[in-house]
Amino acid sequence: MLRSPAVKPEARHAVCPGSFDPVTYGHLDIFGRACQLYDEVWVAVFHNASKNALFSVEERVELLRETTADLTNVKIASFQGLTVDFCQKHGAGVIVRGVRAASDFDYELQMAQMNYGMGGIETVFIPTNPLYSFLSSSMVKDVAKWGGDVSPHVPPVVQSRLIERLRQD
Repeated sequence: MLRSPAVKPEARHAVCPGSFDPVTYGHLDIFGRACQLYDEVWVAVFHNASKNALFSVEERVELLRETTADLTNVKIASFQGLTVDFCQKHGAGVIVRGVRAASDFDYELQMAQMNYGMGGIETVFIPTNPLYSFLSSSMVKDVAKWGGDVSPHVPPVVQSRLIERLRQD
């Protein structure tokens, strides 16, 4: 008979990493579901200088704080570097990733195996709610850029900031 190992304390703390440029209802759905599974969920905004982001890291952190205010066990932070280093620094033993399609899974599986090999950090995949299976931040930005209605896909504060930012360009 197999016995389950004792649950490590860091297994009760998870990280949801991403660029969140901008945060969508799909992201918020994953955060909310992760909050039901873990005592503490870090939403970690990745700073990637090679990506041409619409919002600065500070703006994305601010938008995430506003849109996750009702999730009492969420903490928001930014980071640069390896996700496993962020996890270890914040005492998290799990990375949570939303998966929309098989193509997402192929890439995410490779990342999960690398993160486990580098730091012993487990990855938990949460299938995206079918309502958001097609949704991406890039698509939202593109639709907003051309004057389309993004209100079904992002919270009102994000929509207004998107419109404001795109008018500046």
